[in-house]
Amino acid sequence: MNDQPDPARRPIDPALLRGLTQRRYSRRDMLRFAGYGVGSAGLAAFLAACGVKGSAPKASPTKPGASPSAIDFTKYYGDGKPAGTLNFANWEDYIDVDSKGNSPSLQAFTKQTGIKVNYKTVINDNDPFLAKIIPVLQAGQDTGYDLIVITNGGGIERMIALGFLTPLDHKFLPNWEANADPKTKNPNYDPGNVYTVAWQSGFTGIGYNSKVVKTPPTSFKDLLDPTYKGKVGMFANDQDLPCPALNAMGFDIDKSTSDQWKTAADAVSKARDDGIVRKFYDQSYIDALENGDIVLTQAWSGDIFIASAPKSFGGDGFPEMKFVFPQEGPIYWHDNMAIPLHAQHPVDAITYMNYVYDPKVAAEMADFIWYVTPVPGAQSVVLNDLKDPTVANSPLIFPSAQDLLQAKQYKVFKDSAEKDEWDSVWQPVYSS
Repeated sequence: MNDQPDPARRPIDPALLRGLTQRRYSRRDMLRFAGYGVGSAGLAAFLAACGVKGSAPKASPTKPGASPSAIDFTKYYGDGKPAGTLNFANWEDYIDVDSKGNSPSLQAFTKQTGIKVNYKTVINDNDPFLAKIIPVLQAGQDTGYDLIVITNGGGIERMIALGFLTPLDHKFLPNWEANADPKTKNPNYDPGNVYTVAWQSGFTGIGYNSKVVKTPPTSFKDLLDPTYKGKVGMFANDQDLPCPALNAMGFDIDKSTSDQWKTAADAVSKARDDGIVRKFYDQSYIDALENGDIVLTQAWSGDIFIASAPKSFGGDGFPEMKFVFPQEGPIYWHDNMAIPLHAQHPVDAITYMNYVYDPKVAAEMADFIWYVTPVPGAQSVVLNDLKDPTVANSPLIFPSAQDLLQAKQYKVFKDSAEKDEWDSVWQPVYSS
C-alpha cells in the first residue's frame, strides 16, 4: 500500500467524501465508478440547458444577514401559488428509491400537490457544481434549478455571501417550524435560517476496530496517543481535521485565534512526526480501517454505519467497526436545501422543503438513505410503521439529545484573509 499522497491529485471536496451512504452505493463507491470530481455535464452543455425562461418574479441579489422582517417576499414568491413544476438538483443516491428506480416520496409529493418534479442527480461535488451555476447567477439568469442541496463548510457560505440564494418565507414552512430538530435550526452559517434548511446531516467523530482496540476511545486526543502508533488515521481536509482538534483542546471553533490554531496544529504535527498517524486520508480511510491498515481513526458517521451493517442488510459486514461521539462533542455538518436566485418555481421549491419535514416523509427517506435525519419525530415512524429497528435505534441516524447537545459546527470564516491564514496553518499539517 502506498501511503504517500499523490501530489497530482486534485483535493477532493470533503462533502463528496464523508459517509453519504445508502444500501447500494456510498459516495466512496461512486468515486470508484465515476472518478474524482467529475461532473455530469460540461459547462457549455450546462449553460445551454439552463436557458429557461419563465414568469417568476424578477429577483435581485440578497444582502447577507438581511432581517426577514425587512424582506419583501412578494419579489421572490409572487402570489404564493405553485406553478406545478419543480426542477430539483441533488447528489447521487440521496433520496428513497424503490425496486423500479422511482422515488416513492417524490411520487407522493406530486400526488399530494400536483407539482411535477424533474429530479436530477447532477451534483457530484460542491465546488464544480457551484462553478457552473455561479456565472449563470452573476449574469442574472435562472440556473435551471429551483432547489439545490449544498453543504456547509464552504459551499453554502459562498452562495450566501454572494447573495445568490432566495430568502425563505417561513410562512411556507410550518412543518419545518414544528418538526425540525432544534440543533439544525439557526446554524452559524445561516443565522435564522434565512436561506437554508437542512436536507440530511452527519457527524465527524471517531471510528475504531473493537477487535483490536479494547478500550473504546473517548476523545480526539486519543488519536494522539502512541498506544496504536502507526495505526491511526486522520482526515486530510481543512474542516474535519482542524475543527475536532481545536474542539478537543477546549477552544471555541468559531472564536478561535491564529495562536490557538497553531497550538492545535503543533499537537497533530507532533503525532504525525512521531509516527503515530499512519496517514491523513480522504474517503479511503474506511478501506484502511476495514483491511487493518489502521485500527483507530477520525470517521464520518455514515461510513461506519454501513461498514458495520450486515451484508444481508446492505452493509459491508464488519460488526467490529464502531463509531464514538467524542466526549468533547462531535462535529455536526449539514447538506442544505436552498433556492437559487432567479429560480422560476420558488413556491414549488419551498412547498417541497416543507413537505420533507413531515415525519412520515422524513422516515421513509431516513430508512433508505441511512443518514442523520433533521426530523426526530421520524424515529417512531421508522420503528413502528416501517418496522426497521436497526435504523430506528441507530444513534448514527437518530442521535441522542446528549450527542446533539455537545455537537459543534464547522468554522465560518469572517473573510478570505482569515480563511487563507487558517489554510496556511493547517494545510502543511495534512499535506506533508
